[in-house]
Amino acid sequence: MKEKPQITDINRSRYDFRFAEDADDLLASGITPEIIREISEEKGDPDWMREFRLHALEVFARTEMPEWGPPIDGLDLSNIVAYIRPKSRMNTEWDDVPEHIKETFERLGIPQAERESLAGVGAQYDSELVYHNVRREVAESGVVYTDLESAMHDPRYADMIRSHFMKLVPPTDHKFAALHGAVWSGGSFVYVPEGVHLEIPLQSYFRLNARGAGQFEHTLIIVGDNAYLHFIEGCSAPKYYEAGLHAGCVELYVGKNATLRYSTIENWSKNMYNLNTKRAIVEEGGRIEWVSGSFGSHVSYLYPMSILNGRGAHAEFTGITFAGEGQNLDTGAKIVHQAPDTSSHMDTKSISKSGGISTFRSAVTVKENAVGSRSSVSCESLMLDDISRSDTIPVMDIRTDQADIGHEARIGRISNKAVFYLMSRGLDEQTARAMIVSGFADNVSKELPLEYAVEMNNLIRLEMTGATG
Repeated sequence: MKEKPQITDINRSRYDFRFAEDADDLLASGITPEIIREISEEKGDPDWMREFRLHALEVFARTEMPEWGPPIDGLDLSNIVAYIRPKSRMNTEWDDVPEHIKETFERLGIPQAERESLAGVGAQYDSELVYHNVRREVAESGVVYTDLESAMHDPRYADMIRSHFMKLVPPTDHKFAALHGAVWSGGSFVYVPEGVHLEIPLQSYFRLNARGAGQFEHTLIIVGDNAYLHFIEGCSAPKYYEAGLHAGCVELYVGKNATLRYSTIENWSKNMYNLNTKRAIVEEGGRIEWVSGSFGSHVSYLYPMSILNGRGAHAEFTGITFAGEGQNLDTGAKIVHQAPDTSSHMDTKSISKSGGISTFRSAVTVKENAVGSRSSVSCESLMLDDISRSDTIPVMDIRTDQADIGHEARIGRISNKAVFYLMSRGLDEQTARAMIVSGFADNVSKELPLEYAVEMNNLIRLEMTGATG
């Protein structure tokens, strides 16, 4: 009897490799004032940042755990290692990166992607950046792309960092924003001057190797008026049996008539809790475009937020989520219209399989002064068996009657009529079902930057050898 082919979970074999860590490189686990001071001393923080960390720790201690999403009681913060000492300084030459770290990123395709199609690359291994490089012609245009900590200590950018750091996402936002403010380490700083159009993307890749650790990188991007940037972020980790934590933070500032496309591929291992916070503010005539793929982690809380702050500002969110066995992925987006004639659009797809749970949350707020604003939300979910689950939770807060708002949601299974039609065109049943699943994800997956980074192609390809079971 011929074996019936299946649509399997995402193949993670390419990412489930690790190198042994040195115990001397790890700070003590837990979140205490002593650990925060040690992190600050290790990094040579300026006084204002050390004080910021300690204040964020106080906020963290008095803030309750979030209750809106999936349960996270399997995450014991007292067992999480917040900081891992780097084995080398940051390098701008790939040959100078330590061999085991270089091998990690070479297996993920990062150097190849940089050579072929990227304007600059940053690579973070555990708590620190190990490599950062930008093409000469990009630097000569005035674009700044470096690690956030170097920028914080550079007299040319120090004031800019201080005036923008955690202003969009303050520590009081929620408990894990406060945690991030206390223990953050690594991440990228990008500044695109007014009028500069960077046609080739920049990319940062974050790799968590250590067992039972957390990664808390901070990405800060400022795009000047009439400028353009496409930024790509990739994340992965090997699988362990202990819980790991990712609580990064992304803050994006988009100037007047500027455009920022921010593409993210997250493929954390299934022992990870991905509690990430991302936020953008967009000025008059500006545009933010989020492209998001969520394929990994045990539990995710991920809701990029766009604040449309100037007349005619626009936001788009395009996302795809694949929840397989043992995964509870709570994702979505938030849009705040707080200026006239602003517009937004969300388009998401999710696939649930083998008991996976996928929840889409959308929040659209239209303030009283945002007259003439328009927003549309579309979400579609596909469940591939009887034990999986998909939910849609829309929230709309409309404070003016001079707005055009729409929401559409569809949750279902593969249509027997569609299968019958394809079979009538000469396909067998298994191939017909596989084609439907592939087509379901196509209009979102085609927006992901496959042509720029080889490893991303593996993250979004459903391992199909035939039809659904």
